[in-house]
Amino acid sequence: MTLVPGLLVLDARHGTPLHVQLEQQIRAAIATGKLRPGDQLPTVRQLAVELSVNANTIARVYVDLERAGVLETRRGVGTFVAREPALAAPRSGRRDPELAAIVRRCLDEAAARGFTADDVVRVLTQMAAKHGG
Repeated sequence: MTLVPGLLVLDARHGTPLHVQLEQQIRAAIATGKLRPGDQLPTVRQLAVELSVNANTIARVYVDLERAGVLETRRGVGTFVAREPALAAPRSGRRDPELAAIVRRCLDEAAARGFTADDVVRVLTQMAAKHGG
């Protein structure tokens, strides 16, 4: 099984740990429909070679996502996107601090590259319109 080229791209120079980058990218690929329920992911070893990272990093992400209900592992068969992946949090606002931290990192990185908050909002609005959200 080979993922769509460029679907998962890790940056060792980025301040975010590799396992966090990978987990976020898998969740995003599922949320945007690039990975669909029932899709098989590469084996731990295959993905480790493809991304040039330690296999333990991949295994950790797969286990964490399985515990979260995003992935399911079928012994002797492989790892798959869960039939009903648990991606969205309840709309109670319980995770607003987590989302605020993500937005803060985005704004900080954009500012470091010379963009304003208005630039970020404009592009985010355009992207949300394209993706139906």
